[in-house]
Amino acid sequence: MADKPILASFADRISLPDLSLAPNDALTPSRIRIELLSGLTVALALVPEAVAFAFVAGVHPLVGLYAAFIVGLITALIGGRPGMISGATGALAVVMVALVAQHGVEYLFATVVLMGLIQIFAGAMQWGKFIRLVPHPVMLGFVNGLAIVIFLAQMSQFKVPGTMEATGHGMGGGEWLSGLPLYTMLALVALTMAIIWALPKLTNAIPAPLAGIGVVAAIVIAFGIEVPRVGDLASIQGGLPAFHVPMVPLTLETLQIILPYAVILAAIGLIESLLTLNLVGEMTGTRGGASQECIAQGVANTATGFFGGMGGCAMIGQSMINVKSGGRTRIAGIAAALFLLVFILFAAPLIELIPLAALVGVMFMVVIGTFAWNSLRILARVPRTDAFVILLVTVVTVLEDLAVAVVVGVIVSALAYAWNNARRIHAKTYVTPEGAKVYQVQGPLFFGSAEGFAELFDPARDPQTVIVDFADSRVVDQSALQAIEAVAGKYEATGKRVQLRHLSRDCHRLLKKAGHLMVDSDDDPDYALAANYGVRTGILGGH
Repeated sequence: MADKPILASFADRISLPDLSLAPNDALTPSRIRIELLSGLTVALALVPEAVAFAFVAGVHPLVGLYAAFIVGLITALIGGRPGMISGATGALAVVMVALVAQHGVEYLFATVVLMGLIQIFAGAMQWGKFIRLVPHPVMLGFVNGLAIVIFLAQMSQFKVPGTMEATGHGMGGGEWLSGLPLYTMLALVALTMAIIWALPKLTNAIPAPLAGIGVVAAIVIAFGIEVPRVGDLASIQGGLPAFHVPMVPLTLETLQIILPYAVILAAIGLIESLLTLNLVGEMTGTRGGASQECIAQGVANTATGFFGGMGGCAMIGQSMINVKSGGRTRIAGIAAALFLLVFILFAAPLIELIPLAALVGVMFMVVIGTFAWNSLRILARVPRTDAFVILLVTVVTVLEDLAVAVVVGVIVSALAYAWNNARRIHAKTYVTPEGAKVYQVQGPLFFGSAEGFAELFDPARDPQTVIVDFADSRVVDQSALQAIEAVAGKYEATGKRVQLRHLSRDCHRLLKKAGHLMVDSDDDPDYALAANYGVRTGILGGH
């Protein structure tokens, strides 16, 4: 739009403080303090998420917590972009539940190992760069849908402890809170949100989410207020994760069982991680690192499978908390993982006292910051196809999962783009003093416009010499070359001559194989065929 890009700055929408680091800035004590406090905030928010997603997958809570620790630590150390937080996620858990139910947790560990190897291969092949093909409307639908999913995931915390049954979006069976317990829960959530909103206006000395958790927890503990707490979900007490080779038969039958799950999990994990990478990059002003992130996710998941974890990927909610709290370096992610391990080993009794209302309040603020509110304003101003894609991806993200939503959004956007370009093919015509008719083709020539291209010509009534000028067109694919040859064949059948201008040398060579084309190469450009150009760069272009 004229006043603002369609994909508005995410940093603007969540009012981030200016905590970016210049390339030559040193890690000052103040910066290290901010990073450590941000890591502590993230670790506190990771606990209920990891436990809930372990329930979703049908495994012990420690399996989810170990995954959050190992995946979070490794990706923080070698990931593609500082500031990102990874751990056990619901998008992966909903796929794992069928595998665990049918074959047991050992097959899950083997699947996670294979999933990691697939992701390493994808990173080594530099497939991460293809995330750039995700259009902005799909990104808007992605963040909107994910904001709704994060919101729905918090609803399970408003159920009576002991009756909650987690599902993909956190909505399961059980009795809802009512009366005074519900009002108390809502009041504490509102208080947490108010602290997070107001504190940055006074000081940035401590991350606002951490302050909100600390204040509300202190009030609940000091006054003995009866509200659901972290310990009501499950005990998080445990030891160090131990190395463990998955106890599955090393047979072809085992591979046939785990391979389909591993491929799906690898794809979902990479899509969610790379989209989060783009989102964090938009917020922090950083670029690149897609293939490195693929490798980091793969190494993390391979290691997690050998240490009894359920695997994971980037977490947009926790990444938002980290960036909003001031985390800009790898220190914050490393600290979050180590704090989580400390909770498991030593501080479980204390962490289990934290009221869920405080963590729900933090996540509600994440929802407000994640949702692309600007997209509601621009729906009536952008092309109808883009508005449809935004709504479609949002709905599919909520009803299905992120990977399906992104694939659907990209396909719809690509088809809409192809259709719009297919309708652009046309030609201006004139007759030269020598009596030759010139067709000045305008618009891209590809599989979608090949039929329209053929309809531009009139071999029966055209003069003996016809010149087709491609100066204002782009010959994109083999279908386009076939369409050119078919048109030339029709003219040859009537005994007429066709002359092509401004066509690439490679196109000339392929077309000359037909043996009936007269070509004019004096003014033709010297560049490669579009198909070859597209293979080298990943973008179709050229003539």
